[in-house]
Amino acid sequence: MDGTRTSPDIEEYSDTEVQKNQVLTLEEWQDKWVNGNTAFHQQQGHQLLKKHLDTFLKGKSGLRIFFPLCGKAVEMKWFADRGHSVIGVEISELGIREFFTEQNLSYSEEPITEIPGTKVFKSSSGNISLYCCSIFDLPRTNIGKFDMIWDRGALVAINPGDRKCYADIMLSLLGKKFQYLLCVLSYDPTKHPGPPFYVPHAEIERLFGKICNICCLEKVDAFEERHKSWGIDYLFEKLYLLTEK
Repeated sequence: MDGTRTSPDIEEYSDTEVQKNQVLTLEEWQDKWVNGNTAFHQQQGHQLLKKHLDTFLKGKSGLRIFFPLCGKAVEMKWFADRGHSVIGVEISELGIREFFTEQNLSYSEEPITEIPGTKVFKSSSGNISLYCCSIFDLPRTNIGKFDMIWDRGALVAINPGDRKCYADIMLSLLGKKFQYLLCVLSYDPTKHPGPPFYVPHAEIERLFGKICNICCLEKVDAFEERHKSWGIDYLFEKLYLLTEK
């Protein structure tokens, strides 16, 4: 590996074990929202998704779209405005409330009966429902199957030791002829402990390869000034499309 970020063909780091014991608790994630440490949120939405959105949707309406670890992603409104049903899960109630407030959407809230002490927030229009709970508790809610999953900032935020469990949950939510859109990051994991965590292609194959065809659609330079504080000197984002084998 040449150590620079100028070439889009930087090889992936070979040591995938270096971050395996890294752990961030749910409480620490909630603290990030309380303290405003949410640089991962993209106010203008994800540009690669915007670029490919119409190609993915193919003029369809009424699709069920799942957003794992959704935060207050503006892309949820993109899909809802196109006539699709959006379901998200997020541990931070603050993040969910900020989504509805910032998107000027009225909403209601009700308890998730299957998971005591948790809530689901629903837009008044009825096509956005955000579950405030751990992603690992979600299977208890029987939320059904999805046509599409938009996984940006989710797999890369899951503790490496929990990835297999997370991937199994995602696979269980996929309906027929699904499209699973996955964004991951490439950088030198010996220089930054994460999150976001480094997820190489081989890990995607390990987690999803038995069920899914895996195609890397695009790779872009995502390095920003703020990333210098991570101790890294390059950062690439990759957009994958996973489809049914």
